[in-house]
Amino acid sequence: MSTVTSTGSRGAERVPVRRLTVLYDAECSLCAFLRDWLARQPQLVPLELVPAGSDEARRRFPGLDHRATLDEITVVGDAGQVYRDTAAWIVTLWALRAYRPLAHRLSTASGARLAKGAVLAAAKWRGAQWSGRRGYEGPWGPGGAGRWDGTVYRRADGWTYDPAQGWSYGPPACDSGTCATR
Repeated sequence: MSTVTSTGSRGAERVPVRRLTVLYDAECSLCAFLRDWLARQPQLVPLELVPAGSDEARRRFPGLDHRATLDEITVVGDAGQVYRDTAAWIVTLWALRAYRPLAHRLSTASGARLAKGAVLAAAKWRGAQWSGRRGYEGPWGPGGAGRWDGTVYRRADGWTYDPAQGWSYGPPACDSGTCATR
């Protein structure tokens, strides 16, 4: 599943979450739709919705890679927890009254695969929307040069999309010996 990190050595992983800040891409129509949807939902944990890469986001979270927050959803807890990718989607659902039970199901091993598929589908749609824009440097290539053409699409994290077979995962190879160890 995705990573959850904490900033500094404040023991953020042991502190209850009382507020979450969702960093979203304000120029993405899907992201803006989801921002509006989140704002209308009854919340068990208050959500602050802040445009990723904005002056406000940079002021609040100077230690974040703000370029990366434009490529993938990032959620920051009030004690410094940082959730990215699938974990960010799950913790956001966990904050919503009607979706907390779903978040608990998605946090299991089998649920995480389903959540990852949903995140990848959203990323694919988002990438298709952005790929024609000049200067875009996200997962679909600079300036739209990597626009998906209906053939197999491979991500660096090991996920592959084949239109005939759907999404599958194969761990990335470490032939060069430069892969990070955990």
